[in-house]
Amino acid sequence: MSDTGIITVPAFSPARSGVRHFFGTRRSSVGRHLEVGVPVLVSQSAGGIGSAWLLSVKQVHGTDALVVDRSVTADDRFPAGWDALITDQPDIMVAVRTADCVPILMHDTRRNVVAAVHAGWRGAVAGIVEKTVGVMTARFGTSPEHLRIGIGPSAGGCCYEVDEPVLEGVYRACSRPEQVVCFRQGRKKGYLDLKLLVRRQALAVGVRSDAIFSVNVCTICHEDLFFSYRRDGKVVGTMVSAIGLVPRQGRKRASANRHALPLQYARRAATNGRRF
Repeated sequence: MSDTGIITVPAFSPARSGVRHFFGTRRSSVGRHLEVGVPVLVSQSAGGIGSAWLLSVKQVHGTDALVVDRSVTADDRFPAGWDALITDQPDIMVAVRTADCVPILMHDTRRNVVAAVHAGWRGAVAGIVEKTVGVMTARFGTSPEHLRIGIGPSAGGCCYEVDEPVLEGVYRACSRPEQVVCFRQGRKKGYLDLKLLVRRQALAVGVRSDAIFSVNVCTICHEDLFFSYRRDGKVVGTMVSAIGLVPRQGRKRASANRHALPLQYARRAATNGRRF
């Protein structure tokens, strides 16, 4: 963790991967001026991420994805709700906000596309990982074997006690629920390892095991580092996590021909991800 309170993973270091990223903590300042649905220009002074538009949208615990395949301005507005944001634009960092849910950052190393995903238990059991990868495949030609995925801090299996409705959803969505849920002696409720559930779903769609990296820290346990809805019983604050492509001078973008899709057609196809 850096002095500014952000967490990074070696797999996404700019020199190695061509992306810039961070997982936020309650000590990081990057989210203090973040307005939901409005692009915010962030400079190096905020988390050392470089100058870029930072975009976060309303999160609704669903599985829809917003695809941003052109540059944005301060006048753009994104009022609807999505739980995944995808972009191939090097001047945009897509961001999600969490306080126990799992922030997931994705990078297609072949097609130069990134995604930020907000996965609570509802989104996870509804298949948000699979659906986000599906949108990336449909829109940009992503192959899962070319994805690198970072799974950020979230409620851990040590503390994330869940009741029957959650367990029923996990049992429906997971072929080996015993691997992600444990029961403790004398307790009727289970303990869900949400990060492990997300990892298993990424593996199931074809992401390589050695390309998935987790920050194995529980947000409920570490009050000094993270906000937690489950621990505090209310929304005190949220952590912001984001990812974006590093601009490369003279790089010929592979996405140059992706703008031919008519906007009206993209809106009809919104169940797989709305294009901006």
